[in-house]
Amino acid sequence: MIRHRLRVLLVSASLAVSLGTATATAHADANAVPDYEVKLDFLASAIDGSGVPTSAVRSAFGLSATASTRSYEYFDTASRALKGQGWSVRLRHKSGKDLELNYKKRFDVTGGDVDAALTTANSAGFDSSDTNYDAQVDWGYAQQELSFSNDKSSSASKYSGTTLPAESTARSLLVSNIPGKLDDWSAKNWGTDRLSESSAHGPVTTKVYSGSWQGTEPAIEVLTVPAASGSGTQTVIEFSFTVDTRSQASSLRSQAISIADGKGWLYHGDILKTDLILDRL
Repeated sequence: MIRHRLRVLLVSASLAVSLGTATATAHADANAVPDYEVKLDFLASAIDGSGVPTSAVRSAFGLSATASTRSYEYFDTASRALKGQGWSVRLRHKSGKDLELNYKKRFDVTGGDVDAALTTANSAGFDSSDTNYDAQVDWGYAQQELSFSNDKSSSASKYSGTTLPAESTARSLLVSNIPGKLDDWSAKNWGTDRLSESSAHGPVTTKVYSGSWQGTEPAIEVLTVPAASGSGTQTVIEFSFTVDTRSQASSLRSQAISIADGKGWLYHGDILKTDLILDRL
């Protein structure tokens, strides 16, 4: 009798665990649904002597000859603790706009498998239920990257043009608005502690030429950073546009590559602006 009761209890416990697992699985939140930003780097042949996209480039992608201006900087520790955990923190000021605070978590996309990256992100707490973060896939010439961005804003009434706050003020602003996922990323207050000991990398001030092409709103951003050698500068020319779906991104990316490559404008590689700014400024 005792053995019979024990067997019943064990079966009941096993069934409860199985039902609990099934219930948890049934209620698991789905992967996030990203939009897609295509980013292609252009060669110096795409701009004229004054740094403006040539008339041929503007005509090909429906771009304006008039630029908007923005300044931004990134914050990280001397050991790049935030970058090491896949995070970046940026403060940006577009002319005539509020200050933009951006907290971004990045996940690698291996072999073009976006779905696998989304599943990895889901296991880290970035899923379809989290409306505080926008999911996006950056699709460059040779690689892709999944990111989740939390964007906040602060009044820029004290800062004219694209001026940014002093470093200590900017750092305090970023710390006071830190999202919970970053703050408690690997330990309680980890993000606050890292940002509190961080320093500014930048600022860089860039020109952005926007337009209309194939139902998208493309832009070319032109920025200058110190050269890798430490002597002189490097100009980065980034063409980009954002669409909602993977199929749209694939089709229009192929068209953009074909146009730019055929005209001799396309750089066959990916230049990561965030890394350049963190490493050189």
